[in-house]
Amino acid sequence: MSEELWHGIPRHQIPWHPTIDYQKCISCGKCVEYCTLGTFEFEEKNGKKKTVVKNPNNCVVLCTGCDSICPSGAVSHPSKKETNELIRTLRKTHDLHKENREKIGNLQKANEMHLQKRK
Repeated sequence: MSEELWHGIPRHQIPWHPTIDYQKCISCGKCVEYCTLGTFEFEEKNGKKKTVVKNPNNCVVLCTGCDSICPSGAVSHPSKKETNELIRTLRKTHDLHKENREKIGNLQKANEMHLQKRK
């Protein structure tokens, strides 16, 4: 299975997902209903439902819709500003790796052609 990418960056490298403050959470399920991507789920423990972030990487990068849908203000996300800065850094890194992979591929092709000519 191939790795999921977000604009060329491996999604697991982008720390963007909701966090639940269980001191505030009333387990109403509004976030579970709102997010159709399955980021949230209910878990049952000791006969009580508890909302959990089950699939954090399902969260759309920079989406905060579930924050405002939560009536108790229990759902939050990282700073958009800091996340955008990290994304810029990751893009530069991944663009450099891509460029290097292309250069290596071109060198390998040139080497193969050179070896074939020598035969």
